[in-house]
Amino acid sequence: MKLELDCTYSLGNLKLTVNTAVPLEGITGLFGPSGAGKTTLLRIIAGLETHARGKVVFDNTIWQDDAPRVFVPPHKRRIGYVFQDNRLFSHLNVEGNIRYGLRRRQGAIKYADVVAALDLAPLLVRRPGSLSGGELQRVAIGRALLSQPQLLLMDEPVSALDLPRRKEILKYLQRLPEIFNVPIVYVTHAIEEIAQLARSVIVLAQGRVVRSGTVAEIFGDTDLSGLMGQSDSGSLLDAMVIGHDQRYQHSIVVVAGQHILIPGTSQPIGSQIRLHIHARDVSIALQQPEHISIRNILAARIVGITDSPGSAYVDVQLDLDGSRLHSRITRLAVADLGLRTGQQVFALIKGVSLDWQLYDETPNQNREAL
Repeated sequence: MKLELDCTYSLGNLKLTVNTAVPLEGITGLFGPSGAGKTTLLRIIAGLETHARGKVVFDNTIWQDDAPRVFVPPHKRRIGYVFQDNRLFSHLNVEGNIRYGLRRRQGAIKYADVVAALDLAPLLVRRPGSLSGGELQRVAIGRALLSQPQLLLMDEPVSALDLPRRKEILKYLQRLPEIFNVPIVYVTHAIEEIAQLARSVIVLAQGRVVRSGTVAEIFGDTDLSGLMGQSDSGSLLDAMVIGHDQRYQHSIVVVAGQHILIPGTSQPIGSQIRLHIHARDVSIALQQPEHISIRNILAARIVGITDSPGSAYVDVQLDLDGSRLHSRITRLAVADLGLRTGQQVFALIKGVSLDWQLYDETPNQNREAL
């Protein structure tokens, strides 16, 4: 499936101009700072912004095209929409709210499958007023799924939740495209949600698409560090679990033939996982250090050094046998070490952030010891 957008929208201070085409596989992140136009673009895709101009094409089906005056109304686009606020019916219990989606159409997605996938069985007889924020969003997602969507749109569905409930919902969201074969466009300004969920990303800033690509490409783009926040820029690395150490409560994963220790996970040996490593957590040494607390020391080669004008920091791109690792260190360190492109060095990883779906609820603060 593919989503093609060539549209404009102007209202007040917001001017949106988007021309992009992205494959819809799994979850596509729509990322950018507040005011970038993310929600407006989502509403244009849904057909809720009738003043938008241009073209919207989903899977070779034209939903909007001004030239031949085509405009498919929202209810005929077969879109499920999950808002920041759950918008449930307070007079119906959970089962009634979920089954409301079935009133629109019957299809391949079954009520029992949705209840099972979102663990809703214990909630079915309860009213929305008795549910937690995370439970409310699970019900809203279930109702959207039972409308039999061919595309699911989510507008910052976890932004109003506290961290534990946010982590809870993200674990459910990650499984949905595979279980129900429905692609998701997911709006957020939180880079950690993109790191966990997305396969591809559209980056919006000031009403324009500044970058689109796979999640690994976006994280590796140093030009986007300002949008992501300097402290959030980094790398996404594919890894495989190869062992567990119960005595010291850590697991061993392999990346590009080298071992990395992470806080203990219950994922079985052979599992493929995704590591999010912040650039700020990667230091560089010219020689392999000894007698230090950091356990993750990887042989690497410098393939790029990007200066940040007006900043005390420099971004160093490292190659790990085909995988890219980014380090953010000071200008002084680069000068003192004499770092240059092509140089063989050692990367010291102080802390590893791992996709929460692949974790046993390991708290972030425990990672810094590795």
